[in-house]
Amino acid sequence: MNDDIFILGITMTKFGKHPDKDAVDLGAEAAMNALADGGVTMADMGVLAAGNLMNAAAGFGQQLQKQIGQTGIPVFNVVNACATGATALRTAIMAVKAGECDMGLAVGVENLAGAGLLAGGFGKPDGHTWEPSGRYGAVAPVDGRIGTDTMPGTFAQVGMEYLHEHAYSGEAFEMFAKISEKNHSHSTLNPLAAYNKLMTLEEIMGDIMIAYPNTRPMCSANCDGGAAAVVVSAEKLKTLSLEQQRRAVKVSASVLTSDPYTEGCQVLPDVNTLTRSAATQAYEEAGVGPDDLDLVELHDCFATAELVHYDNLKLCEEGGAVEFFESGATWRDGDMPVNVSGGLQSKGHPISATGIANIWEVCHHLRGEAGDRQIEGATVGLAHVIGLGSACGVHILEKAA
Repeated sequence: MNDDIFILGITMTKFGKHPDKDAVDLGAEAAMNALADGGVTMADMGVLAAGNLMNAAAGFGQQLQKQIGQTGIPVFNVVNACATGATALRTAIMAVKAGECDMGLAVGVENLAGAGLLAGGFGKPDGHTWEPSGRYGAVAPVDGRIGTDTMPGTFAQVGMEYLHEHAYSGEAFEMFAKISEKNHSHSTLNPLAAYNKLMTLEEIMGDIMIAYPNTRPMCSANCDGGAAAVVVSAEKLKTLSLEQQRRAVKVSASVLTSDPYTEGCQVLPDVNTLTRSAATQAYEEAGVGPDDLDLVELHDCFATAELVHYDNLKLCEEGGAVEFFESGATWRDGDMPVNVSGGLQSKGHPISATGIANIWEVCHHLRGEAGDRQIEGATVGLAHVIGLGSACGVHILEKAA
């Protein structure tokens, strides 16, 4: 029996500020549009995987059902940091692949507009000093008002550590800012991005410094948004219309990893080993290599993160991320376009929606439906997300034959 899985329908809402909509509203919008995109209904679904960080304890998936159709199917409420959306999709994929149903729906949604810096809950930045507390209080870094164990501080360290390890002697601040310049440029072609503004290198470098070397435009934009996908088995897909079959996108690999044991410091999350492991497994599962990819949507929660993930996803030789970027390969017209959507820095980062939204971008290029930002002739793409805690999701997608 053919156990291939396909994405039949997929959508994302406009990312940004939606003060008149809560998570259920945004999730319902994304879910209904994904069903319509696939030409199916809620009655066809055999499983629902619903990702949301803020309302998981209240049974977000069950709340969502009441809006989109309460049909008695199993509901999985998924929480896995920034990898929540990708994990929800993988949950639906596993249910279909196991033969429990032939179609499933995955949804990821978040209300984060105005949330500010996500400080991780280790201390209260009420005054001018930061006081560590809680489980990690004894080992948490104490420099700065919010502490460097928060996401901005962590990924600033990750990027600078990479440059130190590989003896980079250039201007780090400007080099990282150029990555952000690329992503903000790409976002001008994405009408669903939270920010569509072209930003010059001078504007990016001159903005508020969050955690050196990342200024505000170099950080992911917390916002509201939802994304959803319908997955279907190969056998069921054969019974659908030729148009549905033509637009279906094959999921050649779906991989989820967590932190392995590593010798050394256990405080700073090892985002590198985590991602390299996921990428290695995904390439093997899909039977492709980095050179086969036509585009990549990776988790650029900060400009520093994008650079290290070039290496972690094996888009370049080990230690060669700076040279790879400076070659121009990652621009939309380059040899390996990265974050054509504008990335998290411009498209936005409603945490639980991001994993599916990254896949949405790749799917639209493989379908030839990406409009002005279309990568011509795209047949294979990779989507990547990482959540501290830690979890990494990598999906490799292929155009239907």
